Amino acid sequence: MYKFVNYKMKEKEVIQHIINWMTDYQRRSNTNGFVIGVSGGIDSALTSTLAARSGITTLCVEMPIHQNKLQVKRGKNHIKWLKNNFNNISSIEHNLTDIFDSFEKSIPKKTEENELALVNTRARIRMTCLYYHAQVNNYLVLGTGNKVEDFGIGFFTKYGDGGVDISPIADLLKTEVYKLAKYLGINQDILKTPPTDGLWGEDKTDEDQIGATYPELEWAMNFNENEKLITERDKEVLNIFRKLNLQNQHKMNEIPVCKIPKLLK
Repeated sequence: MYKFVNYKMKEKEVIQHIINWMTDYQRRSNTNGFVIGVSGGIDSALTSTLAARSGITTLCVEMPIHQNKLQVKRGKNHIKWLKNNFNNISSIEHNLTDIFDSFEKSIPKKTEENELALVNTRARIRMTCLYYHAQVNNYLVLGTGNKVEDFGIGFFTKYGDGGVDISPIADLLKTEVYKLAKYLGINQDILKTPPTDGLWGEDKTDEDQIGATYPELEWAMNFNENEKLITERDKEVLNIFRKLNLQNQHKMNEIPVCKIPKLLK
């Protein structure tokens, strides 16, 4: 089970700060509201709850693709909880399984080499769906990535779940996400379920994919001590973090632009 880091955090103040930021940005953007994909995971649960508490019109979208039934159930229960407690929430479901299957049939036979690209296609199909609703309704797409994923190891799909308009929780560590979610009374089924990106049919957890827990990765993000004094496991975690951080810089940095010298134009 996921364990919380024991430190003092001003949950109430942090929550209000994020809500104020979201409200201010939405007002200045001249948009009509928010749209967010709800997966049944902790990050989308927290972000959608913050949107609900803002009072701004928010559309929650379910987008299963060969989804684990328990994940779907958690997402539905969370949306039901939001609707029962906030009057600015609406929802819609798009089962995107057939669309994904149609794409899969059109490409070469699945191999180990193209499996990850195919898995990431699920996230990119979902992004397309969210931006459909965003454009039709003049909404902002809410990102659900946290600080470890977005700026530590790049654990997201480029132009998939990384394709968003604003990122309300991207300055929160995963342990901080859990603390705020617990404070806000988010469903225990979500709180106690190991984090997963929901892209793998066999329900791989994030830890299964990464090889380290979020508390370990948070430690690695802030490590600045003597490596000779740490355990073999700590060294392993540092190597995992550094490898992923380097490998995924292209996701975390701005898109490079070729600047043309003025003398040439």
